[in-house]
Amino acid sequence: MSAHDDAALVHAMIAMAERAGAEILSVYETAFRVQSKPDASPVTEADVRAEQVILQALAKIAPSIPVIAEESVAAGRLPSIDGGRFFLVDPLDGTREFISRNGEFTVNVALVDAARPVLGVVHLPALDETYWSDGQSAWRRRGGEAPVRIRCRRPHGDALVVVASRSHRDARTDAFLADFKVKQLISAGSSLKLCRVAEGSADLYPRLGRTMEWDIAAGHAVLEAAGGSVRTLDGAPLRYGKQGLDNPDFVARGLEQDASR
Repeated sequence: MSAHDDAALVHAMIAMAERAGAEILSVYETAFRVQSKPDASPVTEADVRAEQVILQALAKIAPSIPVIAEESVAAGRLPSIDGGRFFLVDPLDGTREFISRNGEFTVNVALVDAARPVLGVVHLPALDETYWSDGQSAWRRRGGEAPVRIRCRRPHGDALVVVASRSHRDARTDAFLADFKVKQLISAGSSLKLCRVAEGSADLYPRLGRTMEWDIAAGHAVLEAAGGSVRTLDGAPLRYGKQGLDNPDFVARGLEQDASR
Protein backbone atom coordinates (compact mmCIF):
# COMPACT_ATOMS: atom_id res chain seq x y z
CA MET A 1 0.00 0.00 0.00
CA SER A 2 1.15 3.56 -0.73
CA ALA A 3 1.39 6.26 1.92
CA HIS A 4 -1.70 7.85 0.35
CA ASP A 5 -3.64 4.59 0.64
CA ASP A 6 -2.49 4.19 4.26
CA ALA A 7 -3.65 7.70 5.13
CA ALA A 8 -7.07 7.15 3.60
CA LEU A 9 -7.47 3.79 5.32
CA VAL A 10 -6.42 4.99 8.75
CA HIS A 11 -8.85 7.91 8.58
CA ALA A 12 -11.63 5.47 7.74
CA MET A 13 -10.50 3.35 10.70
CA ILE A 14 -10.65 6.41 12.97
CA ALA A 15 -14.19 7.18 11.81
CA MET A 16 -15.41 3.62 12.42
CA ALA A 17 -13.73 3.43 15.83
CA GLU A 18 -15.40 6.67 16.87
CA ARG A 19 -18.80 5.45 15.62
CA ALA A 20 -18.28 2.27 17.60
CA GLY A 21 -17.40 4.44 20.60
CA ALA A 22 -20.71 6.26 20.28
CA GLU A 23 -22.51 2.89 20.38
CA ILE A 24 -20.56 1.96 23.49
CA LEU A 25 -21.48 5.20 25.24
CA SER A 26 -25.15 4.68 24.45
CA VAL A 27 -24.94 1.42 26.45
CA TYR A 28 -22.60 2.88 29.10
CA GLU A 29 -25.33 5.27 30.19
CA THR A 30 -27.84 2.48 30.85
CA ALA A 31 -28.25 -0.31 33.42
CA PHE A 32 -26.59 -2.84 31.09
CA ARG A 33 -26.30 -6.56 31.75
CA VAL A 34 -22.96 -8.34 32.11
CA GLN A 35 -22.60 -11.89 30.81
CA SER A 36 -19.69 -14.34 30.85
CA LYS A 37 -18.05 -15.91 27.81
CA PRO A 38 -16.76 -19.50 27.87
CA ASP A 39 -13.34 -18.28 29.07
CA ALA A 40 -15.10 -16.50 31.99
CA SER A 41 -14.26 -13.03 30.64
CA PRO A 42 -17.12 -10.51 30.80
CA VAL A 43 -19.07 -9.30 27.78
CA THR A 44 -21.83 -6.74 27.39
CA GLU A 45 -24.18 -5.48 24.70
CA ALA A 46 -21.68 -2.69 24.07
CA ASP A 47 -19.00 -5.19 22.93
CA VAL A 48 -21.39 -6.74 20.42
CA ARG A 49 -22.82 -3.50 19.05
CA ALA A 50 -19.41 -1.87 18.67
CA GLU A 51 -18.05 -4.88 16.79
CA GLN A 52 -21.00 -4.83 14.39
CA VAL A 53 -20.27 -1.18 13.53
CA ILE A 54 -16.62 -1.94 12.77
CA LEU A 55 -17.26 -5.14 10.80
CA GLN A 56 -19.85 -3.43 8.62
CA ALA A 57 -17.46 -0.56 7.91
CA LEU A 58 -14.51 -2.82 7.09
CA ALA A 59 -16.69 -4.92 4.76
CA LYS A 60 -17.34 -1.77 2.72
CA ILE A 61 -13.88 -0.23 2.61
CA ALA A 62 -11.64 -3.33 2.54
CA PRO A 63 -13.78 -6.37 1.65
CA SER A 64 -10.81 -8.48 0.53
CA ILE A 65 -8.90 -8.24 3.82
CA PRO A 66 -9.83 -10.82 6.50
CA VAL A 67 -10.96 -9.52 9.88
CA ILE A 68 -10.22 -11.23 13.19
CA ALA A 69 -12.52 -9.69 15.78
CA GLU A 70 -12.83 -10.70 19.42
CA GLU A 71 -16.55 -11.40 19.67
CA SER A 72 -16.65 -13.12 16.28
CA VAL A 73 -13.84 -15.44 17.37
CA ALA A 74 -15.72 -16.14 20.62
CA ALA A 75 -18.68 -17.18 18.44
CA GLY A 76 -16.46 -19.55 16.43
CA ARG A 77 -15.86 -17.35 13.37
CA LEU A 78 -12.15 -17.27 12.58
CA PRO A 79 -11.12 -16.46 8.99
CA SER A 80 -8.02 -17.85 7.31
CA ILE A 81 -5.23 -15.31 7.09
CA ASP A 82 -2.58 -17.44 5.30
CA GLY A 83 0.28 -15.20 6.36
CA GLY A 84 -1.16 -12.18 4.56
CA ARG A 85 -2.66 -8.89 5.68
CA PHE A 86 -5.53 -8.91 8.14
CA PHE A 87 -7.37 -6.65 10.55
CA LEU A 88 -7.43 -7.22 14.30
CA VAL A 89 -10.42 -5.74 16.12
CA ASP A 90 -11.14 -5.43 19.81
CA PRO A 91 -14.44 -3.55 19.92
CA LEU A 92 -14.25 -2.91 23.67
CA ASP A 93 -10.92 -3.47 25.35
CA GLY A 94 -11.12 -3.05 29.10
CA THR A 95 -14.60 -4.45 29.64
CA ARG A 96 -13.87 -4.54 33.37
CA GLU A 97 -13.12 -0.80 33.22
CA PHE A 98 -16.36 -0.29 31.31
CA ILE A 99 -18.30 -2.20 33.96
CA SER A 100 -16.67 -0.23 36.78
CA ARG A 101 -17.32 3.00 34.82
CA ASN A 102 -13.83 4.46 35.23
CA GLY A 103 -13.57 5.54 31.59
CA GLU A 104 -10.39 3.63 30.76
CA PHE A 105 -11.75 1.42 28.00
CA THR A 106 -10.88 1.54 24.32
CA VAL A 107 -11.92 0.62 20.81
CA ASN A 108 -9.01 -0.96 18.91
CA VAL A 109 -8.64 -1.46 15.16
CA ALA A 110 -5.31 -2.53 13.63
CA LEU A 111 -4.05 -3.62 10.23
CA VAL A 112 -1.38 -6.33 10.36
CA ASP A 113 1.00 -6.89 7.45
CA ALA A 114 3.87 -9.40 7.46
CA ALA A 115 3.11 -10.22 11.11
CA ARG A 116 3.54 -6.55 12.18
CA PRO A 117 0.82 -4.05 13.12
CA VAL A 118 1.36 -1.29 10.57
CA LEU A 119 -1.74 0.87 11.10
CA GLY A 120 -3.63 1.25 14.34
CA VAL A 121 -6.39 3.26 15.98
CA VAL A 122 -7.11 3.39 19.72
CA HIS A 123 -10.23 5.37 20.66
CA LEU A 124 -11.29 6.14 24.24
CA PRO A 125 -15.00 6.98 24.05
CA ALA A 126 -15.52 8.14 27.64
CA LEU A 127 -12.39 10.31 27.62
CA ASP A 128 -12.94 11.59 24.05
CA GLU A 129 -9.38 10.78 22.99
CA THR A 130 -8.13 9.03 19.87
CA TYR A 131 -4.61 7.79 19.13
CA TRP A 132 -3.48 6.47 15.77
CA SER A 133 -0.56 5.41 13.63
CA ASP A 134 -0.61 6.26 9.93
CA GLY A 135 2.34 3.98 9.20
CA GLN A 136 4.85 6.83 9.46
CA SER A 137 4.09 8.66 12.70
CA ALA A 138 1.81 8.58 15.74
CA TRP A 139 -0.92 11.06 16.59
CA ARG A 140 -3.35 11.98 19.35
CA ARG A 141 -6.54 14.02 19.25
CA ARG A 142 -8.42 15.13 22.36
CA GLY A 143 -11.98 16.35 22.00
CA GLY A 144 -12.29 19.00 19.32
CA GLU A 145 -8.60 19.91 19.45
CA ALA A 146 -6.32 19.63 16.43
CA PRO A 147 -4.32 16.38 16.22
CA VAL A 148 -0.81 16.51 17.67
CA ARG A 149 2.10 14.25 16.80
CA ILE A 150 3.29 12.17 19.75
CA ARG A 151 6.69 10.67 20.46
CA CYS A 152 8.13 8.44 23.15
CA ARG A 153 10.54 10.05 25.54
CA ARG A 154 14.02 9.09 26.62
CA PRO A 155 14.24 8.75 30.43
CA HIS A 156 16.65 10.97 32.30
CA GLY A 157 18.93 8.67 34.27
CA ASP A 158 17.68 5.26 35.29
CA ALA A 159 14.48 6.15 37.19
CA LEU A 160 11.42 5.14 35.20
CA VAL A 161 7.74 5.93 35.13
CA VAL A 162 6.01 2.57 34.77
CA VAL A 163 2.42 1.95 33.74
CA ALA A 164 0.84 -1.32 34.84
CA SER A 165 -2.50 -3.02 34.44
CA ARG A 166 -5.25 -1.80 36.73
CA SER A 167 -7.12 -5.13 36.56
CA HIS A 168 -4.35 -7.71 35.98
CA ARG A 169 -1.27 -6.66 37.94
CA ASP A 170 0.14 -9.53 39.98
CA ALA A 171 3.15 -10.74 41.97
CA ARG A 172 5.04 -11.71 38.80
CA THR A 173 4.83 -8.13 37.55
CA ASP A 174 6.04 -6.79 40.88
CA ALA A 175 8.97 -9.23 40.85
CA PHE A 176 9.89 -8.16 37.31
CA LEU A 177 9.82 -4.49 38.30
CA ALA A 178 12.11 -5.15 41.26
CA ASP A 179 15.00 -5.11 38.75
CA PHE A 180 14.24 -1.50 37.78
CA LYS A 181 14.44 1.82 39.55
CA VAL A 182 10.82 2.94 39.50
CA LYS A 183 10.11 6.54 40.44
CA GLN A 184 6.38 6.35 39.72
CA LEU A 185 3.93 3.51 39.10
CA ILE A 186 0.72 4.39 37.27
CA SER A 187 -2.23 2.02 37.03
CA ALA A 188 -4.32 2.15 33.87
CA GLY A 189 -6.74 -0.04 31.97
CA SER A 190 -6.91 -1.45 28.45
CA SER A 191 -4.62 -0.49 25.55
CA LEU A 192 -4.43 3.00 27.04
CA LYS A 193 -1.21 1.80 28.72
CA LEU A 194 0.57 1.45 25.37
CA CYS A 195 -0.61 4.92 24.37
CA ARG A 196 0.71 6.41 27.59
CA VAL A 197 4.17 5.12 26.69
CA ALA A 198 3.75 6.34 23.09
CA GLU A 199 2.91 9.89 24.18
CA GLY A 200 5.80 10.08 26.64
CA SER A 201 3.73 9.93 29.84
CA ALA A 202 5.44 6.67 30.84
CA ASP A 203 8.61 4.77 29.98
CA LEU A 204 7.79 1.11 30.50
CA TYR A 205 4.78 -1.21 30.44
CA PRO A 206 5.41 -4.88 31.32
CA ARG A 207 2.61 -7.38 30.79
CA LEU A 208 3.22 -10.78 32.33
CA GLY A 209 0.14 -12.82 31.73
CA ARG A 210 -2.20 -13.79 28.95
CA THR A 211 -3.33 -11.25 26.38
CA MET A 212 -4.78 -11.76 22.94
CA GLU A 213 -3.48 -10.24 19.73
CA TRP A 214 -6.51 -7.98 19.32
CA ASP A 215 -5.91 -6.54 22.81
CA ILE A 216 -2.68 -4.81 21.89
CA ALA A 217 -2.15 -4.66 18.11
CA ALA A 218 -3.55 -1.14 17.64
CA GLY A 219 -1.65 0.23 20.62
CA HIS A 220 1.48 -1.57 19.43
CA ALA A 221 1.21 0.17 16.05
CA VAL A 222 0.88 3.56 17.75
CA LEU A 223 3.83 2.87 20.05
CA GLU A 224 6.15 1.75 17.25
CA ALA A 225 5.25 4.79 15.16
CA ALA A 226 6.11 6.93 18.19
CA GLY A 227 9.58 5.37 18.42
CA GLY A 228 8.93 2.62 20.99
CA SER A 229 8.88 -1.14 20.88
CA VAL A 230 7.01 -4.20 22.12
CA ARG A 231 9.22 -7.22 22.73
CA THR A 232 9.00 -10.61 24.39
CA LEU A 233 11.02 -11.21 27.54
CA ASP A 234 13.87 -12.69 25.47
CA GLY A 235 14.08 -9.49 23.40
CA ALA A 236 12.36 -10.68 20.22
CA PRO A 237 9.87 -8.34 18.51
CA LEU A 238 6.28 -9.35 19.21
CA ARG A 239 4.64 -10.77 16.08
CA TYR A 240 1.03 -11.38 15.01
CA GLY A 241 -0.91 -14.14 13.31
CA LYS A 242 0.33 -16.69 15.86
CA GLN A 243 -1.37 -20.02 16.37
CA GLY A 244 -4.12 -19.49 18.92
CA LEU A 245 -3.76 -15.67 18.70
CA ASP A 246 -2.53 -15.36 22.29
CA ASN A 247 0.58 -13.39 23.20
CA PRO A 248 3.56 -14.37 25.34
CA ASP A 249 4.69 -12.12 28.18
CA PHE A 250 5.97 -8.84 26.76
CA VAL A 251 7.49 -5.49 27.65
CA ALA A 252 6.51 -2.25 25.92
CA ARG A 253 9.13 0.51 26.10
CA GLY A 254 9.66 4.04 24.98
CA LEU A 255 13.13 5.17 24.01
CA GLU A 256 16.00 3.42 25.75
CA GLN A 257 17.87 5.14 28.55
CA ASP A 258 21.19 6.77 27.73
CA ALA A 259 22.85 4.43 30.22
CA SER A 260 21.49 1.00 29.41
CA ARG A 261 20.32 -1.25 32.18
